Amino acid sequence: MHFDPALLKGLRGARQVAILTGAGISAESGIPTFRDKLTGLWERYDPSELATPSAFERDSALVWGWYEWRRMMVLRAQPNAAHRAIATLSELVPQLTLVTQNVDDLHERAGSRGVLHLHGELARAYCETCRNVYRLPDGVPELPAAGKRIQPPQCASCGGRVRPGVVWFGEGLPELAWHAAVTVSCGCDAFIVVGTSAVVQPAASLVHKAAAAGALTIQVNPDITGIEDSVSFSLRGSAGDILPALVLQTWRSRTV
Repeated sequence: MHFDPALLKGLRGARQVAILTGAGISAESGIPTFRDKLTGLWERYDPSELATPSAFERDSALVWGWYEWRRMMVLRAQPNAAHRAIATLSELVPQLTLVTQNVDDLHERAGSRGVLHLHGELARAYCETCRNVYRLPDGVPELPAAGKRIQPPQCASCGGRVRPGVVWFGEGLPELAWHAAVTVSCGCDAFIVVGTSAVVQPAASLVHKAAAAGALTIQVNPDITGIEDSVSFSLRGSAGDILPALVLQTWRSRTV
């Protein structure tokens, strides 16, 4: 795999690199995206209709069961070559900030630290009344049956209902993570957007903020997303193929 020399030269000169990842990078580890058709007994449900505060209010056992099913899928999955390449890259550039729209922990398990989770985390449930963090069971329990209703646990502090620690449709992004993502996007030398359709706002605006600030912008995606004309370079293909090759040819080659 060979890249445009101008791309490699621009990346080699970057002191501050920002990366935004979306569902596509985790799909390569077997985690379904919201655009994928659900299987089994979940097939009759629309993911976008389960991931809302009103759905949890209407049928909390159904929604909690779905999120436990998703959490168990993530626990069974493993980081792929793209996750590992990003973790490696963090050791090769002066400053790297990783922003993700994903709610899994595959980046952390690959070795990335300080990940900015814009849409929350499956592994971090909390009480919807007092906001105390609820410790979810360790280990990898049996995968719940698709469509199984599971009653949410109760908070040990106040007895309130525990909810998944994710950002649902209609909810605001975590302020600290969002402001940090905007700051790094406007101040980076290179911005790489990986495995996201770049249409879910406000996260999709980050690549445009980086471009407006003069950063080199690169898209990595096997599909056409519509931002091809807005980025400096658009690399078509799987993240697991492109990112390791990009790291090898751009950064590792200069350390030999």
